[in-house]
Amino acid sequence: MAIIRIKNLIIPAIIGFNPEERVNHQEVILNLEIEVDISRAVNTDHEDTIYNYKTITKAIISFVSESRYNLLEKLTYEVLELVMKDERVIRAKVEIDKPGALRFSDSVSVELETIRK
Repeated sequence: MAIIRIKNLIIPAIIGFNPEERVNHQEVILNLEIEVDISRAVNTDHEDTIYNYKTITKAIISFVSESRYNLLEKLTYEVLELVMKDERVIRAKVEIDKPGALRFSDSVSVELETIRK
């Protein structure tokens, strides 16, 4: 097994329920941890046997930048669901930070994790 970590992925998003948040993009910061079986990849060293982290990153960027959620919890859940669509993913953890969401704080984040049964 391998753990792939995607760190500090910054994406503009419509997130929040305040009027200005519904029209102005804000940056959210994603951190992902994706556990996958890499036995075929290490035995063959072929590109077609890997879990392509570039592909999932592009899908996440597209999804988040086009999304329009009120709640950070819902956005985090939907990104986690997107990651888990690939059957090779055994476990995934997604954390999304919303910088500047609270006064006197760098950010607020929501983290969700799931394991394939």
